[in-house]
Amino acid sequence: MKVKAFSIHGFLFFLCLSVTLAVSAQTAASFIDIQKAMPRPADAWKRKEDTLQKQFAAKGLDWPAKFVYIRSFKYDSQLEVWVKSTAKEQYKLFKTYRVCALAGTLGPKRMEGDYQVPEGFYYINEFNPRSTYHLSLGLNYPNASDRILSDSYRPGGDIYIHGSCVTVGCIPVTDEQIEELYIITAQAQSQGQDFIPVHIFPIRYSNKRGVEYLARLTKTDGSLKTFAERLESVYDHFELTHQLPVIMTNTQGDYVFANLSKKVPPPPPVKRVPVPHRTRTIANLPDAVHKWPQFPGGGNSFLEYLDKMGNALATSLPEGKKKAYITVEFIVDADGTPTNFKVLKGVNEDFDDEVITVLEQMPAWHPALLNEKPVAKLIRQVFAVE
Repeated sequence: MKVKAFSIHGFLFFLCLSVTLAVSAQTAASFIDIQKAMPRPADAWKRKEDTLQKQFAAKGLDWPAKFVYIRSFKYDSQLEVWVKSTAKEQYKLFKTYRVCALAGTLGPKRMEGDYQVPEGFYYINEFNPRSTYHLSLGLNYPNASDRILSDSYRPGGDIYIHGSCVTVGCIPVTDEQIEELYIITAQAQSQGQDFIPVHIFPIRYSNKRGVEYLARLTKTDGSLKTFAERLESVYDHFELTHQLPVIMTNTQGDYVFANLSKKVPPPPPVKRVPVPHRTRTIANLPDAVHKWPQFPGGGNSFLEYLDKMGNALATSLPEGKKKAYITVEFIVDADGTPTNFKVLKGVNEDFDDEVITVLEQMPAWHPALLNEKPVAKLIRQVFAVE
């Protein structure tokens, strides 16, 4: 499959190590030693390590596992642990755990406070030995796709696999089970598996009841249906090969795959639906004023604001375009409200419409003054999107 462009965040999925996993720069022994120096992990190791070794041996698996893959199914309330000893061999199933509780419903997490368990492709980026929920393994939500498709200001965070059997949007298991998961993944991380993948699916796609439920749920929601189908393609690939494809994110936030055993159609193009914009009828618009409008904090604050807006809009640039200079015109009305935005020089109709939508969130200004009275004033401004 040919892929034209990917977000830089998609590549960072594979190239960057989270700060919370900085411990991997240490030796394998020192990481395990640090974990065993903590009261809860130390107690877990004493009670669980010998049992885990015997369980691995009973299934013909090498202890400790050098590679671990976790996948969870929301509808089925299950979490699987797959392991292997070398990169080239196939993953083998070690154990399936029961997920204690589920918050929200099927579908991805898209904003803070929606109580949704995320769906998609993640990795462990934190080992928390002092968790409120006994022990916990942090996931890198929001990932590159979530940062594009979720609420840009409040996507949410702090998603964990944890103990205590309670949840408001995480994946809870029992304390006994999280101890096993913690030890297995810590051993793999200590041996160099910096990115321990955790894939969260809405359903187990071989479960007829789950498939029927998902079909009813997505019957009138085309975008959710497409999203679930793309997750299914990775599920199918793993079921066939017991290996993982390379997963990346394009500039629209869609997951794209390399070395996939089953051809996946590209996501359908989504045309942005223009939204009504703020306009006012302004009768008096003087060419000259005694005092120009002032952005809260002054001119430098306005330039900083434009830089932030330019960065936020960069993910919406057309494929292959990394930078654009945008010329906008708007009026700061006599009450300080910025209104009547126009893009004089932009990129295309959809992008320019989004520029206006974003800029309309601009805070109120201090209005222009003419003879000590506030008046409306036209402003033109150029800023970069990159």
